[in-house]
Amino acid sequence: MTGMPGGAEPDLRHGGNLAATARRLGCQPQQLLDASASLVPFGPPASLRRALRRCLAGGSAGTALRDYPDRSYGQLRSAIGSHHGIDPAAVLPGNGAAELFTWAARDAAAAGSSLLPEPGFADYRRALVCWDGAMEPLPLPLPAPPAAPGPPGAPPLWACPLPFPAPAGSGAALWITNPHNPTGQLWDRRSLEPLLDRFALVIVDEAFLPLVPDGERHSLVPLVADHPQLIVIRSLTKLMAIAGLRLGYAVAAPARLQRWQGWRDPWPVNGLAAAVGPLVIADRRWQQRVQRWVAREGPWFHRQLERLPGLSPQAAAANFLLLRGDRSLLELRERLEIRHRILLRDCRSFAGLGECWLRIGLQDRRGNRRILRALRREWPG
Repeated sequence: MTGMPGGAEPDLRHGGNLAATARRLGCQPQQLLDASASLVPFGPPASLRRALRRCLAGGSAGTALRDYPDRSYGQLRSAIGSHHGIDPAAVLPGNGAAELFTWAARDAAAAGSSLLPEPGFADYRRALVCWDGAMEPLPLPLPAPPAAPGPPGAPPLWACPLPFPAPAGSGAALWITNPHNPTGQLWDRRSLEPLLDRFALVIVDEAFLPLVPDGERHSLVPLVADHPQLIVIRSLTKLMAIAGLRLGYAVAAPARLQRWQGWRDPWPVNGLAAAVGPLVIADRRWQQRVQRWVAREGPWFHRQLERLPGLSPQAAAANFLLLRGDRSLLELRERLEIRHRILLRDCRSFAGLGECWLRIGLQDRRGNRRILRALRREWPG
């Protein structure tokens, strides 16, 4: 790979590094097409923008900006509980999912070694390092195994997601993403349920699940009430395109969440996020719009990528596609940044992947066509 401009290397831990990339390229952030972060490209929803304007206008609606947030986040917890049909005491809002991973990691470190499927999201390791938590890799097969049969248009499923029985000395805690990040494969709930009896702690990251058509059918949230060893973490960042607002939540046994509440800062969720959260979580029309976009755009984009020689997209249920090249893709990613102002996700932060992989966040049709034109120009195959 040729050197990055100015000698700077990209931040591999996460996508969406718009400000730093714009400075490096000498352009404005709005000139970049960011397909490195898997956010809905046509958000945030109008209902959320209206709610924010009311908060900023002052008066009774403006107390969310002036006053300290309710430390119990009672209204937000009730809205999330109602959305899922669960006890609000089993809900804890957080400053995005990342904050909640930190507290889940503290429990995981206390339970013993954590088993981390690879490839996998690097933030779990970051969280475990905070508490000197022990970690063991659990390699997953790549390319993805064949999808289970289903009705036309249904998302691909992994019927048997993990290579069990687990090896001797396997960890006491298991971390899972559903759909899996970075492959985009969707775990069948029936294949995940048996894992709850094999580990002292199971942490399931469902950040992308609300974007998957019919994805809620595979959520483990309904199982939390009967499984105190289960933690489910959700993010509203991807669904609502509100990465800057920072809002996520955990669903777990109330006693566990009360312990987390005592560990963390007094007001981890800001007043604006807490005020608009109940509106966001109840906006089912928006969620349906997003799922229709994923169902339409994902298969179309996958078919177009399949036509490019030397590039192999993996079938995915989520709003991103993992792309494998027959050789290193680092120079391709760099050329797309410099020549086309297009950002793709460097996959070297995903253990088990390397220079031959990129992840592309779905855009609207215009944005996806722009990516395809750039790929055809810069990748001769």
